[in-house]
Amino acid sequence: MTAMAENELGSPDVARLVRRAAEGDLRAWERLVDQYARLIWSITGEYKLVESDAADVAQTTWLRLLEHIDRIEYPDRVGSWLAATARNECLRSLAARKRVVLGQDEEVLSGMVVSGAEIDERILADERDQVVRDALSRLPRRWQRLLELLMADPPTPYADISDELGLPVGSIGPTRGRCLAQLRVLLQAS
Repeated sequence: MTAMAENELGSPDVARLVRRAAEGDLRAWERLVDQYARLIWSITGEYKLVESDAADVAQTTWLRLLEHIDRIEYPDRVGSWLAATARNECLRSLAARKRVVLGQDEEVLSGMVVSGAEIDERILADERDQVVRDALSRLPRRWQRLLELLMADPPTPYADISDELGLPVGSIGPTRGRCLAQLRVLLQAS
């Protein structure tokens, strides 16, 4: 599926989209999302994730691309990169599910020992999450709300966002691009 998705645009076009998206071009980013969203969702289906976990994997995969887009070695193979990232996130999600222990009383859990590596991963994830929350809090409140609405599950329709924020529908995408560019700057500074 990856090769087929990349062939729809052609490798040079995909590489150009990746470079433009890395420079903050929102239209290029949206074309990448349009081009590869089904690929990511199909991979979550292969792993038989529940819908909420699949949505988390898809969102995390796009976040990883946003974090690494300027460092992708072969931008013409971004579909393969996204597929590999989505598979890794699926495996992470499945592993996290396996670590959940359900019990009715504390005696059942008292014998459980949490490994140091899991604690370290959790601490690092919490720290990373806090850095993102701090960066988001430095954006203008209107931009924060825009990102909240766009990241809602399911995503809020542009017409509803337009009504709530008083933005013309046609300016939501470019505004999102400016928000993400500023967020990227804030995250790189921290």
